[in-house]
Amino acid sequence: MSGQTGVKTTGRLVIIGLDCAEPSLVFDAWRTDLPNLRRLMESGVWGRLESCHPPITVPAWSCMMSGRDPGELGIYGFRNRIDRSYERMAIATSQQVFVERIWQTLSSAGKRCAVLGVPGTYPPSPLNGVMVSCFLTPGNDSSYTHPADLKAEVERVSDGYLIDVPEFRTEDKARLLRDVRAMTAKRFRVARHLLARERWDFFVMVEMGIDRIHHGFWRFFDRRHRLFEPGNPFEHAVHEYYIEVDAEIGRTLEACGDASILVVSDHGARRMEGGVRINEWLLREGYLRLLVPPAPSAPLRSENVDWPATRAWGEGGYYGRIFLNIEGREPQGCVPPAERESLLNEISTRLEAMEDHQGRSMGTKVLRPDTLYRAVRGIPPDLLVYFGNLAWRSVGTFGGGEVLTFANDTGPDDANHAQDGLFIFNGPEVPDSERGKERGGMSLYDVAPTIRRLFRLPIPPDLRGRALL
Repeated sequence: MSGQTGVKTTGRLVIIGLDCAEPSLVFDAWRTDLPNLRRLMESGVWGRLESCHPPITVPAWSCMMSGRDPGELGIYGFRNRIDRSYERMAIATSQQVFVERIWQTLSSAGKRCAVLGVPGTYPPSPLNGVMVSCFLTPGNDSSYTHPADLKAEVERVSDGYLIDVPEFRTEDKARLLRDVRAMTAKRFRVARHLLARERWDFFVMVEMGIDRIHHGFWRFFDRRHRLFEPGNPFEHAVHEYYIEVDAEIGRTLEACGDASILVVSDHGARRMEGGVRINEWLLREGYLRLLVPPAPSAPLRSENVDWPATRAWGEGGYYGRIFLNIEGREPQGCVPPAERESLLNEISTRLEAMEDHQGRSMGTKVLRPDTLYRAVRGIPPDLLVYFGNLAWRSVGTFGGGEVLTFANDTGPDDANHAQDGLFIFNGPEVPDSERGKERGGMSLYDVAPTIRRLFRLPIPPDLRGRALL
């Protein structure tokens, strides 16, 4: 599709965000079982959507909705360092997002917006329209809507709104499956209510259920997962859930009128092979020094670290973060600034040479925020580490000597994130010659410029990405 300014448009757009929806399942494995998504694909355009680095819910949705990268946002994951001390980290909230997201742009242009469940929206902020904040809302007792009195309506319509699934890393899979299905049904019920209630130009929702079901149930259906057991009671749970989501989308499309439709995910998913205990590796390699030996599976505690002798430490998560202890930057820094570059190269080379439990190259990727992003705000890690190119997660606990593990420090988890999400667009903006065709080369950063183009708003030259229509 070219970026012609005279493109035909309805002037209204509905975005259905499916956090973590995996393109290989939607486009290939289960395509025939998802009639509503298939119809959107067959009469629109579709393809893989490369995520940001790192491909994590926070910051990915804010990157998508702003056209800015994590460095420009200063948000590198759910939890971020808030100062140069060794222990202070905080969950990112909407108050840390200082760039303009698309509903703010449209609100300023006089467009009426409805925003439901988009990660990075708690606490909710004023806009020309309504907002129901995201899964990071502390609980139903919080004020999670704008305007505030919308909350009672959301609770009534949903018969008790589920902001997120409680404790999704659990062995109680029957309970988890019930909760995921209930959460999704309630979110789509609220979505249809707002679509019918509001005079809207732009509507965006994000459903978290696919992310939760991947992390909770991937091993039950993926025959290549090391824990897969044929005939297990949850073998079809993920497949059946995708079918339920497709049906919810079908019912929701009926409430969208003539609006253009975008179905999008912020990243994909893949089976998790295991974990790398990042601080155990740093300890073994001599970069991290301790005052006392760690207990088995212990978290890294600042008071136990010999900081004047420690050159690097790490954080766990779906990807690894490594911080250098730089002299004059950290309180007890010992790495001279002139040695930073050589130390980063040394650690990167060693990490990329890491082998798995069978002695094979793991294929680890190490990225540098100072070369990856256009700006570096906040306090970034010095290195981003994708163990096994995201086939292995980073485990923050250490002790006992083993670097590789098949246990997770945050609870049972079967899946990691994958770099590509998905994109399905359907509307009069799609030329007839391109309907039903797969597109390549699309990026999460293309979404904000595309929305601006649909609403005939200028596209600032400093946005990442390009308009796809």
